[in-house]
Amino acid sequence: MKTLALTLAALVLAGCHGFASRPRAPAPAAEPARGSAGVYDNHAQVWQARTQAAPVAVPHLRVTLSATARPEWTLWRVQLDGTQPMQALWAMHEVAAEVPMLVPHRALVAEPASGPQFDPAQWAALDACALRGGAAGTWSGDAATCTVLAPGIGPGMALLPLALTHEGEWLRLRLYADQARGADAREDLRRVQLFSGWAAVNGGGPKAAADNQDWHMDRAVRVENEGGRHRLRWRDGSATPWSLQLERIAYQDGNVPVLKLSVIEESSGQTLAYAWANPEASRIGIHLGWLQVGLERVVAAP
Repeated sequence: MKTLALTLAALVLAGCHGFASRPRAPAPAAEPARGSAGVYDNHAQVWQARTQAAPVAVPHLRVTLSATARPEWTLWRVQLDGTQPMQALWAMHEVAAEVPMLVPHRALVAEPASGPQFDPAQWAALDACALRGGAAGTWSGDAATCTVLAPGIGPGMALLPLALTHEGEWLRLRLYADQARGADAREDLRRVQLFSGWAAVNGGGPKAAADNQDWHMDRAVRVENEGGRHRLRWRDGSATPWSLQLERIAYQDGNVPVLKLSVIEESSGQTLAYAWANPEASRIGIHLGWLQVGLERVVAAP
């Protein structure tokens, strides 16, 4: 990931004149970006690529799309994980036209207002980096034209979307920096879903005797299904040596998608046990004798 961070910085300084422009669709039918509010994560893509040899690893990306008081404006917070984390905040303005456009804006103030207080005057348009709507929810821009703005924007330019597709729970992005991974490189992010529930941990841990009744209830378990972690707690609130991880992944052998709940020992990173369920399941749990867990998907308010 350190190599990736250095590559991103070099791209911003040098520009990307060799980055080919995307073709523009003659009959646009792009899905409105403003209907995509939520949190997206490419954990499954990173997990799938972990055994694949590549000059630059697939970056772990998290994108939060937030609605504003103005329906044609959406805030995009793009976060890059790794040894040198980066993040950037963009305001995307959807312009209705024969060929709809999604115009990114950069903030003019350190802490721009959001939600009901959102103010377009706090943002400057990056017209050269505008994305044009095409078929099947696809938006694409002219990378060569956008490059001229890179020196004035700084390192955050690396996290500017140059092409995107929104389809159902999927948000597929090609960022300014993705040229370092090849002409077709992109991030495949899926909408994050939150699960909540409870866990009962026996004080004796994995070696607890069958008659040990020292149970510690953790009723505040909240974990996201795209690689989210929750550190289990004793009854006094202190951390136990174990965590839960919830993830939707697809194993290479058979490419069968599953929802996987794992119990992880924090000191070693070792997975002690796991349970599988259908990736669309609304409930998942595990019973190990010394540990019992029950989780249910949180239904978002309409």
